[in-house]
Amino acid sequence: MSKPTGYDYVIVGAGSAGCVLANRLSADPAVSVCLIEAGGKADGLMVRMPAGVGSLIKDANPHNWGFYTTPQAHMNARELWWPRGKGWGGSSAINGMIYIRGHPRDYDQWRQSGLRGWGYSEVLPYFRRSENYQGGATPHHGADGPLIVEESPLDSVCYNAFIEAGEQAGHARTSDFNASQQEGVGRYQRTINDGERWSAAAAFLRPVLKERANLTVLSTALVSRILLRGGRVHGVETIAQRGAQAETIEASQEVIVCAGAVQSPQLLKLSGIGPADELRAHDIPVIANSPNIGRNLQDHLDVTVIHRMTQKLSAYSKQAGLKKIAVGLNYMLRKQGPGRDNFLQAGAFLKSREGLDRPDLQLHYVNAMMVDHGRTQVKSDGFTIHACQLRPESRGTITLASNDPFDHPLIDPNYLATEEDRRAMREGVKISREIAAQDAFSDFRGDEFMPGPGVQSDDEIDAFVRETGETIYHPVGTVSMGIHDADPLDGELRVRGVEGLRVVDASVMPTLIGGNTNAPTIMIAEKAADMILGKPALEPADISEPA
Repeated sequence: MSKPTGYDYVIVGAGSAGCVLANRLSADPAVSVCLIEAGGKADGLMVRMPAGVGSLIKDANPHNWGFYTTPQAHMNARELWWPRGKGWGGSSAINGMIYIRGHPRDYDQWRQSGLRGWGYSEVLPYFRRSENYQGGATPHHGADGPLIVEESPLDSVCYNAFIEAGEQAGHARTSDFNASQQEGVGRYQRTINDGERWSAAAAFLRPVLKERANLTVLSTALVSRILLRGGRVHGVETIAQRGAQAETIEASQEVIVCAGAVQSPQLLKLSGIGPADELRAHDIPVIANSPNIGRNLQDHLDVTVIHRMTQKLSAYSKQAGLKKIAVGLNYMLRKQGPGRDNFLQAGAFLKSREGLDRPDLQLHYVNAMMVDHGRTQVKSDGFTIHACQLRPESRGTITLASNDPFDHPLIDPNYLATEEDRRAMREGVKISREIAAQDAFSDFRGDEFMPGPGVQSDDEIDAFVRETGETIYHPVGTVSMGIHDADPLDGELRVRGVEGLRVVDASVMPTLIGGNTNAPTIMIAEKAADMILGKPALEPADISEPA
């Protein structure tokens, strides 16, 4: 083992949260920060080009960990594909670039559970601090932050048809999912800057890295263990590859784990922090018995309704065959053409039944036929309506496969374990079909490709969901914060049972928020930075109208 290198703060993982913390903690030149990432810089063409998202999420590649779940008991024992970002920016470097905060009640629910400081009025200032909204500052949006957020241009008749069809089906139209009315159909906001993906690395890390001598980034090193001495964390151990010599990185103040909902609990367990029985089963000495680390896994399950198109209006015709080369060249040389688009500009937040206090379904309209994350190629023009259940009752686990840090952990989301989850997904199919059947689509709507006309009854729809449902990429909750001794973290994201260790990423959410999880993860890191540095929290927002 080589001689240790020391810093004030060591951050594990250069994903969305890690990039934010690296920026905010290193703003003081007297503070030294080391950011450690197992992947590379993630700055290639497919990452920068919004249209590259289809390639990034469908295959295991240098930017994608390429996880699979365990066989799902309620989904025909299927092992589901779980893409997660690897490299600078983490999943913000491979995601769909949708900027959504969730419903205000999501955060008020956290506060009502006893987590002071986590209500909507208290977290909104941190959303605004990170944001550079291209529409200008408003009570709901910030315009001075590094994270550029644009309005989708709705530059195709297809996106406008989806919104119009939603209205024809009886749903309200909303002008801003992140403002006073989430429920309804409308355009999405996106983390795209002048036709370029604006990941957390592009926003928070790259702009400051060259000018801050106190910020060090170590890439392509896997953190294999958190090091403790006398109940206090003093650093981490890294390994470049199996069989390589371990390196020690010391932290005089804190180690902050930002490895995500899959790998944060894995790293804690490998370090002896987790359920004692599980650790002993893998010959790992128990440092702190924390039974709920790796539990409480929640994710948005997704099901699709797909139609062929009678006109050449989708991503397929724009990029088919040799056109793909032209799209790439046009983007590389002029940053123009279809490469600027994520083909995901409109969506909806809807209720699956009466009596709900907020939407429990989210729709994503994709201007392409997207089967199995795009891994099954359909050579035809078409469109896809994704429907996911926003607040699943099912809870899953992340457990160790072995004590080898290079082995992927066992991911069991336990999808569709409750009748309410099955009912909501069934309604998601029905509502998507109802929208697709409206007159607004009549000029270009072709036959229903999936589920197809043979799937009509509730039992048939349930079988379709079991056979084709997939993740929509929003796992959270596996190292959750709470007020009880059994909760892995306290309200300031400190790991119970040890000193000098925090977790800051989507794993800390006690419950899933109603929407895409990237913006909330960035908010959590913004708030955590003030906690770590001992700064007072930002003044709560005064929002007079409900959102």
